Amino acid sequence: MSQTYTAPCPHFRQCGGCQLQNLPYPQQLRRKQKQAEELLGEFAQVLPILGMEEPSHYRNKVHAAFALDGRRQIVSGIYQPGSHAIVPVDNCYIEDETADAVIRDIRSMLRPFKIQVFDERSGTGWLRHVLIKRGFATGQLMVVLVAVNPIFKLQKPFLRELLARHPEITTVILNKNDRFGPVVLGTWEKVLYGEGYIEDILCGHRFRISSRSFYQINPVQTEKLYRCAVDFAALKGGETVLDAYCGIGTIGITASDSAKQIIGVELNQDAVKDAIANARLNGLRNCWFTAGDAGEYMEKMAADRMRPDVVFLDPPRAGSDERFLRSLIRCSPERVVYVSCNPETLARDLRVLTKGGYAVKAIQPVDMFPFTNHVECVVKLERNS
Repeated sequence: MSQTYTAPCPHFRQCGGCQLQNLPYPQQLRRKQKQAEELLGEFAQVLPILGMEEPSHYRNKVHAAFALDGRRQIVSGIYQPGSHAIVPVDNCYIEDETADAVIRDIRSMLRPFKIQVFDERSGTGWLRHVLIKRGFATGQLMVVLVAVNPIFKLQKPFLRELLARHPEITTVILNKNDRFGPVVLGTWEKVLYGEGYIEDILCGHRFRISSRSFYQINPVQTEKLYRCAVDFAALKGGETVLDAYCGIGTIGITASDSAKQIIGVELNQDAVKDAIANARLNGLRNCWFTAGDAGEYMEKMAADRMRPDVVFLDPPRAGSDERFLRSLIRCSPERVVYVSCNPETLARDLRVLTKGGYAVKAIQPVDMFPFTNHVECVVKLERNS
């Protein structure tokens, strides 16, 4: 007689962040494999998904919203899907445990230091969110306090107490966000302690991570993802490589040891600053990064008859845009390596590329987000003769 499986997290039914916690992990992997095959099997055989040995507490980026509950008690946790109601969470099954401990301690310190949390109904209060980023390889930890204004009363004693409780914290940032909406961070920020960034090590390279730049949240699986992408690129050492939607330069820098030149383009200017700093940090002279729209940049390359040998693209969930894909086809690189976090938009974009003269040679799904519906895929495409 089979036993009923119980989700390991007590918040599973309320939170909505982990849609698959009611399934044992091997069953989750089978479900994601089937999803990838159904959406992408028309292009090529889908390789077996790469899962995790220990699929818990993998998130190196943790965000907690703060508010008052019905009894005027301070709570912190996760927004319920489609609402601004907060599910109080002290320990999340997929979040870094150190980050959760820091958030709990910050919450316990608010009343003694006379810090009010922001109340959306009355428009009063100060603290809205806390964002934590942690370098798993380095142990460095960033705390971002997101508030409605930059006036931080009792700042020095608060930081002294927080750092005494958590000496592993290497930087603290105050971020101002006085706008309503789903965006956590505002554009104004001030470094209160440390350098204003942390560093981590990925695929043998060191990376600087700022508060607003994108960095993959699961470093264990990111190593597998990027090594697969570089393997699919089949670099020999003499290639010019375009790293589109490059973020802080992680894929391009990972590939830089095997290429002649890396050109990275990214819309987020904070991420580009980090990418340039990361190239310097690793002593690389063959990497060049610029801020701009990937579609516009690829269109200009096509107009100037510049032809990269290999293109990496790692777009957001919405996928790439038609201008980028059409310009890529005009540039006609030998190989394209597409890293996708959404197999549905990936399938749409692969139809454009295969009609434009490319053949899909390999599809590798990677489980970057255990216990959720999401599945990442790396696709290798080659130009038809």
